[in-house]
Amino acid sequence: MSVRAWIGLGGNLGDVPQVLRDAAAALSALPDVEGLRLSSLYRTPAWGRTDQPDFVNAVAVLDTSRAPMDLLDALLDIERRFGRTRSDEADDQWGPRTLDLDLLLYGDAVITLPGLTVPHPRLHERAFALVPMLELDAEIVIPRIGAAADALIRVDRAGIEALR
Repeated sequence: MSVRAWIGLGGNLGDVPQVLRDAAAALSALPDVEGLRLSSLYRTPAWGRTDQPDFVNAVAVLDTSRAPMDLLDALLDIERRFGRTRSDEADDQWGPRTLDLDLLLYGDAVITLPGLTVPHPRLHERAFALVPMLELDAEIVIPRIGAAADALIRVDRAGIEALR
């Protein structure tokens, strides 16, 4: 059985637009993944920790028969292949990175497991994820939150610009 999964992509170190396109290709090449679509790329101000370069963000939507934790493991493996190292230090949470892949939604599932919370806990507060998500599906609903379009109305969109 296939589930529609939404993946946030971002980074702010190196040639980020190329890294995001290459990461999307790596996602598309995963076994048990099909129909990947990638939003436009958006330059966005750093969030959480603002003393760093702007980010480039996008969202991918795909259909998969992978279980949520299996998909998360694949995302973390792709991050490592693109030079991302994660640590438990506080600076790592919102610090600079070559690539960040977040499982934003997994169908309409609500998941709370060690290392995985879906919907992503702050998705409804992050214009840098909502804008590209709504580009791909203007009717997308965030479980337990509501319409993503309604969430976007309540957040600051300043500084988010599509890359040409």
